[in-house]
Amino acid sequence: MRSLSRFILRHRKLVIGFTALLCIISFFGMLTVDVDYDMANYLPDNSPTKKALEVIGTDTPNLRFYVPNVPLNEAIFVKEKILACEHILGCLWLDDASPIQGVPLETVPGDTLAPWYADGGALYQVTVDPSYYAQGFDNLKELYPDGIAAGNAANQARIISVSMDEIARIIPYILPIVIVILILATSNYFEPLLFLLAIGVAILLNEGSNYFLGKVSFVTRASSAVLQLAVSIDYAVFLLHRFAEYREKGYDNEKAMEEAMVQSASSIASSAMTTVFGFLALMLMEFKIGKDMGGVLAKGVFLSYLSVMILLPAVAISYTNLIDKTTHKPFMPSFTKFSKWVVKRAAPLAIILLILIPPAFLGQQNNVFIYGSGGMHAPDSEVKQQANKLDEMFGQSQQMLLLVKQGDMAKLNALSNELKDVDYISTVISYPNAVGLTMPPDIVPKDLLSNLRFDGYDRIILAANTNEEGPEAFRVVEQVRELTEKYYDKDYLLAGENVANIDMRNSITGDSMKVLLGGLLAIGVVLLINFRSLSIPLVLLTVIEGAVWINLSLPYFMGQDLNYIGYQIVSSVQLGATVDYGILLTQRYLEARRTMNKRDAAVFALSVSTGSILPPALILTSAGLLLGVVSSNGIISQMGTILGRGTALSAFMVLILLPHLLIIFDKLIQKTTYEGKEFLTDEKA
Repeated sequence: MRSLSRFILRHRKLVIGFTALLCIISFFGMLTVDVDYDMANYLPDNSPTKKALEVIGTDTPNLRFYVPNVPLNEAIFVKEKILACEHILGCLWLDDASPIQGVPLETVPGDTLAPWYADGGALYQVTVDPSYYAQGFDNLKELYPDGIAAGNAANQARIISVSMDEIARIIPYILPIVIVILILATSNYFEPLLFLLAIGVAILLNEGSNYFLGKVSFVTRASSAVLQLAVSIDYAVFLLHRFAEYREKGYDNEKAMEEAMVQSASSIASSAMTTVFGFLALMLMEFKIGKDMGGVLAKGVFLSYLSVMILLPAVAISYTNLIDKTTHKPFMPSFTKFSKWVVKRAAPLAIILLILIPPAFLGQQNNVFIYGSGGMHAPDSEVKQQANKLDEMFGQSQQMLLLVKQGDMAKLNALSNELKDVDYISTVISYPNAVGLTMPPDIVPKDLLSNLRFDGYDRIILAANTNEEGPEAFRVVEQVRELTEKYYDKDYLLAGENVANIDMRNSITGDSMKVLLGGLLAIGVVLLINFRSLSIPLVLLTVIEGAVWINLSLPYFMGQDLNYIGYQIVSSVQLGATVDYGILLTQRYLEARRTMNKRDAAVFALSVSTGSILPPALILTSAGLLLGVVSSNGIISQMGTILGRGTALSAFMVLILLPHLLIIFDKLIQKTTYEGKEFLTDEKA
């Protein structure tokens, strides 16, 4: 490391120039990265929905669109206008559901008409091209500005239109807060700008290197930059603190930076590795959003480490005069009194925190989860309000498309009739009930026939009076599958938003234990190597994972639904990003135990590490809470809120509970730690 440090410092202009070139390339690479907004695309390849979508493609209705003030006899002409819109692939109305050719619409029975016409307006089941959700939806709203829309296409169009704007809105909020925290945490006005430069370059390189991935999910795109900044900026703080220490000892600038790089390389690398492994644990998920976000964030943290260890020294050594001119008195108070209070008076509070961990573990396992796109919008959002209005007029409706092998009309008719008797099924459209068993396909209008038959399959279009997910919605899917298998065994395909959500639930709920154990094992190994101890990893993981469980159990005890994707991401991010707080305090405790008894060592460790723990904790807490406030996307907003709260909880438990655990298990740590033989015994103390 020393030879590398010397090379970087001697060739700092080359380092800065090469980094600038990489930034330019990354900027243009970033512009070419596609953003994927459809969660169904991240289902495992072997999931039923994924297999169905490969065959069905884009033919599943995904939008309910109500056009007001349409006379009944003009509703069919409105359907033709909708079909003529760009990026609209299909449109169903009453004439596709019932054999009404040649029948005056005024004579159609009320119960047949009700699902398609109410309050002087017509309701259409529209298929928007998933590759152009926003454009197709906007075309419809431009054609009928007063139209009311609900469904997956409306959800996705809204997400697409606001997600990227929100990224730009979040940064102006978070940067001033980060700068203020860093100024308070350091003794220099210029250093915070160097910290932001180093991490900002790493963020740009991370975004640009996504070019090689081709596309990322909207969750990753909207949150990765903020999270990367929040979890890795302390690497830069730590390096320049070391640099200042060696300068105070009388080292010249280059020598001071060289020593800072050499002495801090292993500790910063250990800190980065725990965070990287926390993110990599997400890649164990079968649901591919974990691979997407885990991979991008792990890559980002690694790039932050490289930027701090390569670019930051080269820039800092070039501007030492400016650093010296902008020094100020430390604003951070002494934490000696706080440390003494924790060790002497906070034991009951530590016991309460320890007691909370088991029920918190059980509580977070019993959360009620949201899986689909319906959970991405706040209850008071326009999307939700329009969906509620349609539900009031026509009842809830979830569209499904069932494909079975073409040929046996009697079997198709029998299945269609049985599907009508399934609870919550409101509409069944198939060849037998749309045109009749006896009508030859040759004389059926092509537009109608294309809705009923497809590439060797008979199509059954279903609508259910349920939400897009929940017990009733999932029970309907299960019953449809059971009935279909009764006639066609496994030789069928079923697609729909509620179908995708149940497949999402089935595929990702099994991921929790894999991600948890993978993260704990990987981070535990890093801690084992770092501390050369069998007991310290168990103590640290108990504290941090306990904070994770308490955090994620709060929605259960508060009666709130929790988005599963956000839950899984937070559980890994909070573990990987905040275990650093425990590492720092424990390292200081081990150092102090060479010359102090266990209680004095705990007081010392707290007093010198609290000032280092609070700034990154405050930054990550602020970043998370700002995501929660600014983002209108349910997944990102809830993920940010819970991550911000979880970070504060982790810091609180490290500062309150960990010192007492170190004192309680001091003898065990002494016997199971390589450095334990250097501990000062209580007798000597």
